[in-house]
Amino acid sequence: MIGEPARPGARKYVLFDVDGTLIDAVDNQRRVWGVWAERYGLDPDEVYQVALRTRPLETFAQVVPDRDPQECLAALHELKDEDVRSGAYAAFDGASELLEALPPEAWALVTSNYEHRVRGRFARTGLPVPSLIVDAASVEEGKPSPVPYLLAAERLGAEPQDCLVIEDAPSGVQSGLRAGMTVWGVNAPVAVDGVHRHYGSLREAINDILAVTSGTRPHEPRGSAAAG
Repeated sequence: MIGEPARPGARKYVLFDVDGTLIDAVDNQRRVWGVWAERYGLDPDEVYQVALRTRPLETFAQVVPDRDPQECLAALHELKDEDVRSGAYAAFDGASELLEALPPEAWALVTSNYEHRVRGRFARTGLPVPSLIVDAASVEEGKPSPVPYLLAAERLGAEPQDCLVIEDAPSGVQSGLRAGMTVWGVNAPVAVDGVHRHYGSLREAINDILAVTSGTRPHEPRGSAAAG
């Protein structure tokens, strides 16, 4: 089947995005960007819409082109670190069950966030932390570049075609596809362009993810959009 991990008999690996995939951080992101925008006298909703489509330095270039981008970034990092300490977080339904069931050496996190924040959020939500986290500091090119997912595969000792990427956002989906990996989308009402399988929630995908890592064939999704 197109889009399913190849090479029967080879170990299969699962690479997870974090925000929006394992942890529900939408309200936190909106609040952080809102506070940041107010510091600079900007409209929070307008800034957030830009931030959804761009990386921070690109966001600053659009919304405050006359300000020092490093100063802007430092202010944003300060707010994000404080949010990790004091914000309210929740793991998506089934996240803990899924991660606990996966072989420890068979999965990793690939995030556009920073490792210390991921560890802080995982500690607060009770999620197990893998041995490998590829974060924003690990790469020079972030998603949608294939570099983050290719680096994760390399460090796991995996071939790209033996990796299953679990994502919720277009940039992450493109990153996984460009890396030559199978990509399944979760936690979205409609399928992101390019995903091989779409699940409305992480919970719906659990059994199929575990089937892949155990070497069995996942079920055919009911009415799932499978592009690719």
